[in-house]
Amino acid sequence: MKLWLARHAAPLAPSGLCYGATDLEAEGDATLRAAQGLAAAVPAAVAVRSSPLRRCRQLAEALQALRPDLAARTDARLREMDFGTWEGQRWEAIGRDRFDLWMADFAQHRCGGGESVADLMARVAPALEEARAGGQDVLWITHAGVARAVRLLVRGVALPRAAADWPLEGLAFGAWESLALVPRVDPVGR
Repeated sequence: MKLWLARHAAPLAPSGLCYGATDLEAEGDATLRAAQGLAAAVPAAVAVRSSPLRRCRQLAEALQALRPDLAARTDARLREMDFGTWEGQRWEAIGRDRFDLWMADFAQHRCGGGESVADLMARVAPALEEARAGGQDVLWITHAGVARAVRLLVRGVALPRAAADWPLEGLAFGAWESLALVPRVDPVGR
């Protein structure tokens, strides 16, 4: 079984803006192109889950317009990391000192008083386990941070030890990938 990860199209936001949990709209034409590609790539009988943030819902709605069999259900566990007071600020304005504090305690530091990477991983892990238990292919329409978390979780990494352990490559805007999910086997046989 597969987990398809799709990232929303580029948000309508200035370059260099910290916008994790900020509910931004995505570029319309790019959303349509991503939906068209997904509609051609994703097989039938895929359960679709979407982050509740507008940029992901736009892609889910555009995909469903092309493929009515791919109706999405929103799942708050698939939203992007909340950067607290950093949200809406340019990364350069946040300041190197605050960014360095995060890098020094990458997994546990609550960015801008919002979430930590540990919080993100703890939120995504049960959604991933639910996908594994579902026994069917699943498409998540989500964000780069969630995709990075999933990449670690499928490798058995529950929490990165340091920033260097965090996957550098995220999904590009409007891109997708599929990962093989091995269903969990109950050792007791229940």
